[in-house]
Amino acid sequence: MRLRLSRTDVILLPFVVIGLAGLVYVAFRTLGFLGLAILGLITGLIAVNVEMQQGGPIGSVQATGVYAEYMAAADRMTRAEKAERRAEIESAALPLLIAKIVSAGLIILGFGLFFTVQLGS
Repeated sequence: MRLRLSRTDVILLPFVVIGLAGLVYVAFRTLGFLGLAILGLITGLIAVNVEMQQGGPIGSVQATGVYAEYMAAADRMTRAEKAERRAEIESAALPLLIAKIVSAGLIILGFGLFFTVQLGS
């Protein structure tokens, strides 16, 4: 598994950081420290959901045959298609890890400051 930033990631990283800082500022100005925690929870839930669905669809009561159809399609894949799918999953590992770390930081910062600053006084 490759967990290094590519040249494109390095070029786009400042824009992502600026966008995240703007989003954090808006969440803080709108809801205070609780807004940071909620933003962290949303980010974390999205990252975990994307990571869980990388291995295939997650079935539900309404769509019981989705997983069986996916497995049948995976059996029909050529070796090149399977390798491409594995490479796609591995390429998403670093962004998902970063998203989960940022999410945990926002949750800790948001709830920690909410309980100490806003509820402590």
